[in-house]
Amino acid sequence: MTHQILQPAGWPRPKGYSNGIAATGKMVFTAGVIGWNSDEVFEATDLMGQLRTALESTKAILAEAGAGPEHIIRMTWYITDKAEYTDNQQEIGAVWRDVLGKVFPCMACVQVVALIEDAAKIEIETTAVIPV
Repeated sequence: MTHQILQPAGWPRPKGYSNGIAATGKMVFTAGVIGWNSDEVFEATDLMGQLRTALESTKAILAEAGAGPEHIIRMTWYITDKAEYTDNQQEIGAVWRDVLGKVFPCMACVQVVALIEDAAKIEIETTAVIPV
């Protein structure tokens, strides 16, 4: 992948994400992916289960364009419960590594009042760049 991690001198290295990335290539975008399966059924009611499904679905969508986790440069997460997110940081990291491996895109995480699907606890938008 043709990309460069943007880490200003003297700044502490962020944990689990990058401050910025410059990349060139074919851009791939996902819609907001939630934690239901390919039949649009929620198999999990908790954040960790829905996160795993959302990441697996994201990975499948990216694969349709020939992209993998290593091509992800940016993600925005929308969550409905900040406490559930902050209370599970280690498990979130474990799920992330299990599904995506050691990739550290730019990220934003925002708590929202609700998502369009009432049972959804997380929605993830992803941008990837594939070298051309």
